[in-house]
Amino acid sequence: MKQEFSIKDLENLTGVKAHTIRVWEQRYDLLRPERSETNIRTYSGDDLKRLLNVSLLVDRGLKISKVATMSETEMMSAVQEGPAVSDQGEELVAQQRLKVAMMSYDEQLFRDTMDECIERMGFESTVLRVCLPFLAEVGVLWLTNAICPANEHFMSNLLRQMLYAQVHHTDIPSDEGQEVVVLYLPEREIHDISLLFVHQLCRAHGRRSVFLGQSVPFDDLRSVAGQFDKVCFVTYCTTYPSEGQAQEYVDRIVRTFEGTSISFHLAGSVFRDAKPAPGVTVDLTGGALVQRLF
Repeated sequence: MKQEFSIKDLENLTGVKAHTIRVWEQRYDLLRPERSETNIRTYSGDDLKRLLNVSLLVDRGLKISKVATMSETEMMSAVQEGPAVSDQGEELVAQQRLKVAMMSYDEQLFRDTMDECIERMGFESTVLRVCLPFLAEVGVLWLTNAICPANEHFMSNLLRQMLYAQVHHTDIPSDEGQEVVVLYLPEREIHDISLLFVHQLCRAHGRRSVFLGQSVPFDDLRSVAGQFDKVCFVTYCTTYPSEGQAQEYVDRIVRTFEGTSISFHLAGSVFRDAKPAPGVTVDLTGGALVQRLF
């Protein structure tokens, strides 16, 4: 695990305000940062892990004065076995463990967490209630430089690997007459995990789907559409097109496919200011897209 974190890093990674961290540190001796000659605090990976666990327990209703007295073993037991005070308690525990796995490059912890979630709530609910919210948080952490690209790549590749395995072991629908869902990402867009999940859902629900993946040239979509009697295109974008280019992208779809029965389902926060059009729907989240399709 990365050995040095600033207090701002801890704030971004745990959601606990820097002021609160300082109070907990001074009042309860919760963390013991190293100090530079100029009195700048730096925190270790163990400090980060402890604060993640503490913040989770406090969010679940335990008093900080009680949590601060727990040993590491007692704290981990409380995190994993203690009752949650909300319906989202189990999901928060899983997301916390995924965050620790990401920061420590711990594949075994990732696998154990996923296996436990899938056994308890099923694969589909695990992705919707744990993985996708976690990925949204990872995106924020990446943008604020709280994590390095290697952390994000490590976790993204593990999730991608899990989804590919799930797709591979699901039967391919054989109904030749039904609409084909073509999943693609526009040019310069490479974040395909949400689309992979939609691909797996199509298979699980008996819908024909074709996964084209990352950075597909727009002009190729017309030729792909020509291969099928009924087709709808689905994409989920995080970086491209940019918010300022999103409406232009919708307009280009309308110009290119006007007068056809081809439809597009666009999703992602980049489309926040884009307006739906005939044959084009817009959703801001992966969950909304899934509800529309299934």
